[in-house]
Amino acid sequence: MALFAIFQTTSFLTLLSLRTYQSEVLAERLPLTPVSLKVSTNSTRQSLHLQWTVHNLPYHQELKMVFQIQISRIETSNVIWVGNYSTTVKWNQVLHWSWESELPLECATHFVRIKSVVDDAKFPEPNFWSNWSSWEEVSVQDSFGPGILFVFPKDKLVEEGSNVTICYVSRNIQNNVSCYLEGKQIHGEQLDPHVTAFNLNSVPFIRNKGTNIYCEASQGNVSEDIKGIVLFVSKVLEEPKDFSCEAEDFKTLHCTWDPGTDTALGWSKQPSQSYTLFESFSGEKKLCTHKNWCNWQITQDSQETYNFTLIAENYLRKRSVNILFNLTHRVYLMNPFSVNFENVNATNAIMTWKVHSMRNNFTYLCQIELHGEGKMMQYNVSIKVNGEYFLSELEPATEYMARVRCADASHFWKWSEWSGQNFTTLEAAPSEAPDVWRIVSLEPGNHTVTLFWKPLSKLHANGKILFYNVVVENLDKPSSSELHSIPAPANSTKLILDRCSYQICVIANNSVGASPASVIVISADPENKEVEEERIAGTEGGFSLSWKPQPGDVIGYVVDWCDHTQDVLSGFQWKNVGPNTTSTVISTDAFRPGVRYDFRIYGLSTKRIACLLEKKTGYSQELAPSDNPHVLVDTLTSHSFTLSWKDYSTESQPGFIQGYHVYLKSKARQCHPRFEKAVLSDGSECCKYKIDNPEEKALIVDNLKPESFYEFFITPFTSAGEGPSATFTKVTTPDEHSSMLIHILLPMVFCVLLIMVMCYLKSQWIKETCYPDIPDPYKSSILSLIKFKENPHLIIMNVSDCIPDAIEVVSKPEGTKIQFLGTRKSLTETELTKPNYLYLLPTEKNHSGSGPVPCICFENLTYNQAASDSASCGHVPVSPKAPSMLGLMTSPENVLKALEKNYMNSLGEIPAGETSLNYVSQLASPMFGDKDSLPTNPVEPPHSSEYKMQMAVSLHLALPPPTENSSLSSITLLDPGERYC
Repeated sequence: MALFAIFQTTSFLTLLSLRTYQSEVLAERLPLTPVSLKVSTNSTRQSLHLQWTVHNLPYHQELKMVFQIQISRIETSNVIWVGNYSTTVKWNQVLHWSWESELPLECATHFVRIKSVVDDAKFPEPNFWSNWSSWEEVSVQDSFGPGILFVFPKDKLVEEGSNVTICYVSRNIQNNVSCYLEGKQIHGEQLDPHVTAFNLNSVPFIRNKGTNIYCEASQGNVSEDIKGIVLFVSKVLEEPKDFSCEAEDFKTLHCTWDPGTDTALGWSKQPSQSYTLFESFSGEKKLCTHKNWCNWQITQDSQETYNFTLIAENYLRKRSVNILFNLTHRVYLMNPFSVNFENVNATNAIMTWKVHSMRNNFTYLCQIELHGEGKMMQYNVSIKVNGEYFLSELEPATEYMARVRCADASHFWKWSEWSGQNFTTLEAAPSEAPDVWRIVSLEPGNHTVTLFWKPLSKLHANGKILFYNVVVENLDKPSSSELHSIPAPANSTKLILDRCSYQICVIANNSVGASPASVIVISADPENKEVEEERIAGTEGGFSLSWKPQPGDVIGYVVDWCDHTQDVLSGFQWKNVGPNTTSTVISTDAFRPGVRYDFRIYGLSTKRIACLLEKKTGYSQELAPSDNPHVLVDTLTSHSFTLSWKDYSTESQPGFIQGYHVYLKSKARQCHPRFEKAVLSDGSECCKYKIDNPEEKALIVDNLKPESFYEFFITPFTSAGEGPSATFTKVTTPDEHSSMLIHILLPMVFCVLLIMVMCYLKSQWIKETCYPDIPDPYKSSILSLIKFKENPHLIIMNVSDCIPDAIEVVSKPEGTKIQFLGTRKSLTETELTKPNYLYLLPTEKNHSGSGPVPCICFENLTYNQAASDSASCGHVPVSPKAPSMLGLMTSPENVLKALEKNYMNSLGEIPAGETSLNYVSQLASPMFGDKDSLPTNPVEPPHSSEYKMQMAVSLHLALPPPTENSSLSSITLLDPGERYC
């Protein structure tokens, strides 16, 4: 009871004291006015920093107070901002507050004042405001330093899309100042004569190194100063996306996120945003060193629930995201390892793998994917430690890729990464017979069979095909068969068979075994009925074919095709169709526009004998003709001409030629009958004639005018259009009389040409007849008849070594006539001016006859130049009793003198009656008798022979018998009394 009384008394005294204090304070009502107000500036953040204290605050008391702050610009009356600041004030506490200005502080003078009021529940109403503090002036223009123009703020950092105010301060109000943002002029608001402000709204991000702004002060046309700033515009800091944390081994949490846009700026103005990971349950914090991930170490205090906050921060703002999770529900396993395959055969394999150990009794859910031959199969299996799975129904000789991944089977979060390995199954025997077809060519006495087969697909080959066995069995002689082994990858072979029936089997072989046989039969008497070829049109989807069913039992149909213009072996293809189908669509990427394809449709009987049913041809897409025909102009007359193009081939064109268009131009610009007017691509007009028959390759253009100018052009056309454009060929019709002249002149020209040809062929005969060659004495055959007495090796025609046989002194009585041999005309002696002949006089020896004796004479053009002008021989009479030798009429000395005289006078004329010397023989030795017994009075023989070309010998002249070396080819034998020219 005593203790209770003491406690009651103490409580009463405390309450009494408090009541007494409150009464005293209320009774005093002392004002709590802010004092010691100081204002400082922060140019980087463009802010005013205020600090002050409150007097008259009770000792050790805390009061909630409200402070009203007023800010003016340029003048105290120009209040630009008023605001309240609430806080709890302690005794003797220095209070702080900051205000950020939109206008740079350097651009204007600011004024600040403050007042307060108590806003505490301890003090009942009414409350009243204190007095205003005195104005505090803030100006930084005094610190500019020297200069005329200044631009602010310096190196300001803002976010993209912010509103920014800049200004310039000009100390010379007479200057004209212009400001530019990235080269584009901007306009602002003048605050006073020295200051102008510019409001930039929603500033864009231009570059990491900032946006350039500058101002230029000028007076007149003279620039006085240029100043500028760099405004750093940062990308807006984004909130991290896809924030997630997971454990791999219950030792480390791995947290990841998408940081978004990097807000780093150049010149080290702002680095990339930083990230901090904070866990609220443990109160731990970690500064992350990477922008998109961070690891958190798990402690051993069995904490399973985590609450993470990810904070992104840069100089301008902060962003944060939060995640709450249970550790056992965020297990992300490491990928399996040691993947292997065991007991691999053609169709089965066993796959094994290992996983990283976790907690005890941890169950893994693993997923297996098997990829092969364009297919994917998936299997799931649960394991405790190591995994194993039996893979079945695999394809032989196939490469597979198998991979596995695992996850927590109890609380599935996500799959681990894949771990895989490739393996290949073993080969097996081919499972399908090759697809076989043939081309049969009939030749005299045999068949030429070109056999084709398609390579087995990988699914049916079951391995690499090594070779093909082709077994040819004669059905008429069952015991006769041949085996041909064709190495792969060949897909055709040629067989030459006789006119018997044959069965051909084709078998594919790999390293394990052989495929089933593909059988085809070649009949001994194949059906060679003529089948009319039908034209078809292709489409973008290919060729649509249909045919009439074959009568009788068939086991199917075969459609084969190839390029019409190429070798059959290069592009030959075929397609098998069932027995109940009479139509199909042939579609392949090999079909090309403008290429013609030939199709043949066969029916297969139950004996596997093929019968040709139909033939078709067509283009998958017709094109316009690739070239125009070469046109010849025939039978050109004054009123018509014929155009022909017989050599133009229609088979090699990229479409079926349907006809031809003939274009004709003339100066008259009037179309002839059968022609119609047409307009060409260049806008010119002409006449057009259409030929609908592609085999008609000639046209007669008639009803033309003589001596007129025409132009023509011929082009084929298909269903796709005409051939290429080309130049017109020009033709001019002749006049009406030109044809008559041609009929006359052509025979004349032909006759002249014929005569010239005949003359050319007979030119040698004409020359020998009309213009014989001058004889060459070196080649004279008379040399074979003369024997040298002294020196047989003397050179012919050497005068100094020649001993003449006879010299005849010829007197020329007037009136003597000499007859020319060539012309048969008689001349008097007065007409003969030059001696032209040399005479050989026969001797009297061995000549007992009487009467005139013939003589020999010939021209000598070497020793008597005058002889070349004569065409006849003189006639010298010889007495029957003349000496019987050829010799000189006097001594050798006289001969030389006579020769000298004769030579000197050879170029002049010899008067009538003058005696001259004629050289008779070319050689020195007389042929018969002694040279001393010479005739003294030679007389002119009544008859003589004249030698023109080489030599003439009378039949009465005794000659030595011919030897083997002698030649008679140039000797002419004369009968007595005969003479030749």
